[in-house]
Amino acid sequence: MVTFPIDPFLVGGDIAPVGKKFEHFVAGLTSWRARADSTGVWQPPKLQIEANGFEAALDKMNRQFLASMWGDGLPLNAATEDRVDWILKGTDLPRDYVVGKVMPRGGIATVETIAVALAMAGGRPEYLPVLVAAMGAILDPKMDHDKWQATSGSTFPVVIVNGPIAKQIRLNSGFGLLGPDPRHPAGASIGRAIRLLQQNAGGALPGIGTMAMFGGMRYTNAVFAEDEDGLPEGWVPVCMDRFGLPLGTNAVTVYVATGASNIMRRGVGKEQPDEEGLQSLHRVARYLRSPSPHYTHGWAHGTPGGLLMSGVVARQLAGLGWTQETIKAFLWENSKIAAAEVREVGLKQWIQQADDDETIASAGMDPWPISRTPGQIILGVAGGHHPTHNFWMQAWSPNIAGGEVELPAGWDALIAAADEDLGSCGDACTI
Repeated sequence: MVTFPIDPFLVGGDIAPVGKKFEHFVAGLTSWRARADSTGVWQPPKLQIEANGFEAALDKMNRQFLASMWGDGLPLNAATEDRVDWILKGTDLPRDYVVGKVMPRGGIATVETIAVALAMAGGRPEYLPVLVAAMGAILDPKMDHDKWQATSGSTFPVVIVNGPIAKQIRLNSGFGLLGPDPRHPAGASIGRAIRLLQQNAGGALPGIGTMAMFGGMRYTNAVFAEDEDGLPEGWVPVCMDRFGLPLGTNAVTVYVATGASNIMRRGVGKEQPDEEGLQSLHRVARYLRSPSPHYTHGWAHGTPGGLLMSGVVARQLAGLGWTQETIKAFLWENSKIAAAEVREVGLKQWIQQADDDETIASAGMDPWPISRTPGQIILGVAGGHHPTHNFWMQAWSPNIAGGEVELPAGWDALIAAADEDLGSCGDACTI
């Protein structure tokens, strides 16, 4: 590793320090050799923790994990052999099945590695199918995860779950879906497991493997279900809209966000319904119209971001004649940025240095749209049954990945066991 101060990277900075270390770069690039002499998955010896009683051992384990930078700052569950074997009941895949390589460190994410992370995060076996599918999407080559894992931006994966599995594993689609919820613990455990895999397999330690200046939703990322019961007639779930999957399919849709905004949606009560609906969409479009260089990463093939609206809002707009397609078209058209502003804020330079020819060619458009097509905007129905807000998660997402969730042969038995452990998960979903 060749190190030098940040100054050469500042605008107008002196790059002489880089030139002075030129020979070090040459030596590193020409003399580097891989330490591994074979291809395969390394099976390290299990860690032994000895203490006077289980509580003391767990406390000692957590201290050791923090000292070794294996933890995330919150208490961890012990990923004992028995617990990992229990988690692995959530899949029929072999434990050494390779899901992918997690960059920048390049650690191999096997099914067992993923199960260990879920065990540490306090998860259950019925969460594993969603976690495996989500990691498969995150590590899809078209997602360029090696870039957003290490970037200075506050990126985080967003996992939207569709299908019956969402209710079966107690995944939140309503009030508080992005926050802590003791009645719907699955999202926090799955999202935290993803974060542990980002760190422990991928090396995304703050200031070392990831240069995220501020971080963002890094403990649990964003894992939630779409409120399919709240979809207005004729509207389709995200997985059907993105991948053409049939209704009722258990699926994940994954994109990468870099920030979030709570947008006041409703009026003060003096407006007519159609006036309030139109004004609310104009307010959303103003947020989307922010001239952010992050849009350039997914302009051609990815997404500018995802907008969440509650079922109450979706049905209200549908009653006024709005469809998913017309809402996206409206937001896309009214979030276009004038060429003068594109130049004024320096966005044009970012467009011109994109790594996609279509994006580069868009630099001359006036006004400049935040994505190539309206359909790239993700519109999800989720959130508590309340009309006041929409939620926008702006993207840094070169693509959108996802697909079906594979369930094990013993799935019904796992759900029955969860009901016995946690209580029946009906509409009330009371634990």
